[in-house]
Amino acid sequence: QVQLEESGGGLVQAGGSLSLSCAASGHSFSSYVMTWFRQAPGKEREFVAGVSWSGAIRIHADSVKGRFTISRDNAKNTVYLQMNSLKPEDTAVYYCAAVAQESPFVVVTTSRGYDYWGQGTQVTVSS
Repeated sequence: QVQLEESGGGLVQAGGSLSLSCAASGHSFSSYVMTWFRQAPGKEREFVAGVSWSGAIRIHADSVKGRFTISRDNAKNTVYLQMNSLKPEDTAVYYCAAVAQESPFVVVTTSRGYDYWGQGTQVTVSS
C-alpha cells in the first residue's frame, strides 16, 4: 500500500510559478512510477508528467513541455512538479499517482494504469 499526499497548490497570476510536492508513505517507493495528472472542471483527467522509478525516464505532456518539470527524490519518498510560465488553462486539480513497475525505464501515461492516488491539490491561474 502507498499513501500519497499532495501539497503546494494555490492561486497564481499568469506567467507565475508554483511547485507541487507529493509525499508518499508505505514501502518500496523507489519501485513505483510516479505521475502527475490534472482535471479541470467539466474535462477528463489528463496526463501531465511522469517519471520512472529510476528517474531515468521523464515524460511531459506536449501542453506543458518546456514549462513544467517533474522530478523525484527516492530518499525523501517525494515527487515534485515545478510549474513555470503558468497559463489560465493550467487551472485544475492536480493529482499525484503511483503504480508499481518492474522496469526502471517505463512511465505509464494512462490514468487507468495507476493503483494509488492522492486527494489532489487545486491550482488556479488568473489572467
